[in-house]
Amino acid sequence: MTKTESLRALEDELARDEGLPLRESNLVFGEGSPDAAVMFIGEAPGFYENQLKRPFVGRAGQLLDKLILGLGWKREDVYITNIVKRRPLENRDPLPEEIAAYAPYLARQIDIIAPKVVAPLGRFAMNYFLPAAKISRDQGKLFRVGGRYVYPLFHTAAALRSTQTLKELTEAFQKLPAVIAKREELAAPVAESAPPVQQSSLF
Repeated sequence: MTKTESLRALEDELARDEGLPLRESNLVFGEGSPDAAVMFIGEAPGFYENQLKRPFVGRAGQLLDKLILGLGWKREDVYITNIVKRRPLENRDPLPEEIAAYAPYLARQIDIIAPKVVAPLGRFAMNYFLPAAKISRDQGKLFRVGGRYVYPLFHTAAALRSTQTLKELTEAFQKLPAVIAKREELAAPVAESAPPVQQSSLF
């Protein structure tokens, strides 16, 4: 089975799972290249995402597109999704139990795509991989979590509200090609007293 076929089968399975929360909203599975080097992961779909059944298509998505294009990439070169695959009502933050319910599907999605770098956008997505991390401190640092390289970034919605956040996000985003190319040497071990995660702040 190809990656595309595997993703389609996973999406069908997810759509049929009646035990998942938020089923009153549309399913927003994800889109992009199944062979993407970078996989961007947000927290949950918003109003426009729910309408179009596509991730990151509102103002925050337009900024993400602009940042991707700024690297000389195209949106279809990467993969974009969320942890929670359906919109929480009134765009509230996803609840811990909602994240937990959808997390197994995200894990399988990541396994199928096998990106070189996972780039969580915002604290909810970051804390899925790095529960003790703080977005203000750890944005733009490279971590190794198990066999995955994780590069947290500010959520583009937050960058729309703050000039300083946009500046920091843009700077971290522009380092993505170097992170992909040198991820193994950049993810240097942390001190023995730290959690069993490897990180880099060499940039």
